[in-house]
Amino acid sequence: MFLFQQEVVMTVAACGSVRSIKALWETRIKRREEEQSRRSLRGGAMVRLSLGVWEDRAALARLKDKLQMEDGCLILRIEHEEWKSLPSCLIQLREVQEWQIHRAGLQKIPPFISSFQSLLVLDLSRNGISEIPKQIVLFSGKLTRLRELMLNYNRIQFVPVELSYCESLEKLELAMNRVLSCLPDQFRNLNRLQHLDLSMNDFTCLPDSVVGLPALEWLDMGGNRLQHLPEDIHRMGKLHTFWLQRNELQKLPENISRMSGLDTLVLSSNRLKDIPPLMEDMSQLRFVNFRDNPLTLDVTLPSRKMEANMDEEDQEDDREMYGREFMKLYIREARTRAYTVLDMHRTSR
Repeated sequence: MFLFQQEVVMTVAACGSVRSIKALWETRIKRREEEQSRRSLRGGAMVRLSLGVWEDRAALARLKDKLQMEDGCLILRIEHEEWKSLPSCLIQLREVQEWQIHRAGLQKIPPFISSFQSLLVLDLSRNGISEIPKQIVLFSGKLTRLRELMLNYNRIQFVPVELSYCESLEKLELAMNRVLSCLPDQFRNLNRLQHLDLSMNDFTCLPDSVVGLPALEWLDMGGNRLQHLPEDIHRMGKLHTFWLQRNELQKLPENISRMSGLDTLVLSSNRLKDIPPLMEDMSQLRFVNFRDNPLTLDVTLPSRKMEANMDEEDQEDDREMYGREFMKLYIREARTRAYTVLDMHRTSR
């Protein structure tokens, strides 16, 4: 009996030792697995870091291949390549003075754009950009030297107030953004802006902030939904070229005749029914086009054949003179008919 009890005790002790040893090994194995996991994570982080560094270097090398020097100006030119976003390593090329990035699928202007203080031209036409970042002028990174900004054929929905602080801006093109329909009042503060293209958007009236631009010389509002022009249109005293084709204009303000600098006026494909008589005195108007308007009077100029020896420039001048002569003939014909009606009225009395 005693021997049996001893055997039982020894068996229990042995079982306890086995369990202790098993638990010890399980603990060691667990610790080793945790250590390996930590090493794996550190290694993965190092691999990702190394991969990120390599990708940045590869992207920077690829961007450097896109640099061109033209007339002493360093240009970054990318066309017909997929660049939905621009890598942050681009900031290492701060000396670039022009960005020419077209048809690249670019979806946004990077916030670090404000670091390119030597930038003169920013042309990102034909991409998928939906907004102009406020960083373009904020804080110490103001693009004070930016002269030209082209964002044609994008998805811009509004123009931020901050753009009005680009004090050197001379040329701005926002054509074919479709839903763009207004501008901030501060837009008139662009005192050096000479060239503005807002064609093929959704404007229903000419913004007063555009009329108030002091240096504006060239304006394209074609392909919008303009229904009228402001009565004080003559405030645009320096404007020499005005594109208004494919709108919904039904009449022109009399004060358009006071635009003394106007040289080219395109009014084709509107809903105009008459031509203001005072426009007859616009001697500086070299070309005007009233084609495809439902004008009240049916006036046709005598046909003029082009001489075989006329060069292209002379033919162009003749075509422009033709538009101006049509306007003058229409006004004279309208005046003659008005006098005829007046005489008939007097006679009947």
